[in-house]
Amino acid sequence: MNPDILIAPVITEKSAKNAQNGVYTFKVSKKATKTQIKKLIETEFGVHVVKINTLLTKPKDRRVGKYTGKTKVYKKAIVTLKDGETIEM
Repeated sequence: MNPDILIAPVITEKSAKNAQNGVYTFKVSKKATKTQIKKLIETEFGVHVVKINTLLTKPKDRRVGKYTGKTKVYKKAIVTLKDGETIEM
């Protein structure tokens, strides 16, 4: 994966369920555009991208003992592939 754009796949129960339907979720750079993400995924994994949705996650409150803080904000890309194509994680 290109460290400048694609950071890591998002592994959650929801993303694992969506992956069975050809929808994959990636953590991406905040400056990355949809066209850059599409081009990179198509060249890296050899698949055809149908649609990309991007969003910035909201910071959530977290506590460690008496100290409070917030989680980091990151950009998430939800990538829909052509029917029948998959990405091996």
